[in-house]
Amino acid sequence: IARTEGIWRPMRGLNITATGAGPAHALYFACYEKLKKTLSDVIHAGGNSHVANGAAGCVATLLHDAAMNPAEVVKQRMQMYNSPYQRVTDCVRAVWRNEGAGAFYRSYTTQLTMNIPFQAIHFMTYEFLQEQLNPHRQYNPGSHVVSGACAGAVAAAATTPLDVCKTLLNTQESLALSSNISGHITGMANAFRTVYQVGGVTAYFRGVQARVIYQMPSTAIAWSVYEFFKYILTKRQEERRAGK
Repeated sequence: IARTEGIWRPMRGLNITATGAGPAHALYFACYEKLKKTLSDVIHAGGNSHVANGAAGCVATLLHDAAMNPAEVVKQRMQMYNSPYQRVTDCVRAVWRNEGAGAFYRSYTTQLTMNIPFQAIHFMTYEFLQEQLNPHRQYNPGSHVVSGACAGAVAAAATTPLDVCKTLLNTQESLALSSNISGHITGMANAFRTVYQVGGVTAYFRGVQARVIYQMPSTAIAWSVYEFFKYILTKRQEERRAGK
C-alpha cells in the first residue's frame, strides 16, 4: 500500500474512526458493566457468570454498532484501493447523494450478525482469562493487556468469514459486483454466495492474519485503558466515602 499509494495511505479514515469510537465505546462499556452486574446477580448471585458476560456483551454491541456503523462505512470506502475520496466529507456527501441515508446502515444487521458472536466470545474469553491470571480481580495492567489481546485474537479468528462479508457489503467491490447477477450485493446470504463465487472457501478467511494482528493490540489497549480509568474512578469514590 505504501509503495503504490504513498506512506500515509494506511492512515486513511483515522479521523472518522476516532470520531465514531468515542461515543460508541462509552455506550459499549457503560451498558456492559451495568448488564453484567445485573444478570450475574440473577444467574449466579455473588459470583461471576460467563452467560451473563456474554449476554451483556451482545446487548452492548447493539448500541455500539448503531453509533459506529456509519463511521465504519466511510472508513472502509476511503481505505479501498484507488479510493476516489480525498476527504471524509466528500465520501459522506457522495454516499448520501448517490445511495441515500440507508447506505450508512446497509451492513448494520450483517455487522450485528458478526459482532454479536465476536463480542460474546470476546467478553467470555476476557473474563475467563481474568479468572485465571487475576483471580482477585485487582487492577493489574499486565493481566488486562494479555487477557484483552488473547480475547481479541480468539474472537477475531472465529468471526473472520463474517467480517469478509460485511466488508463486501460496505465497499460493493467491483470484482465481486461483476460476478453478481443482480449487480448489487445486499444481505448476508447474498454476500456469502458472492464471496464463494469469487474465491471459494478460502476467500472467507482472506485477511485472517491481518484481522488478528489488528484486533490483538486494539482489544489490549481498549481493556487496559478502560480498566485503568475504572480503577481511578473507583478509588476516588472510595476515598470520598472514607472522607465522609
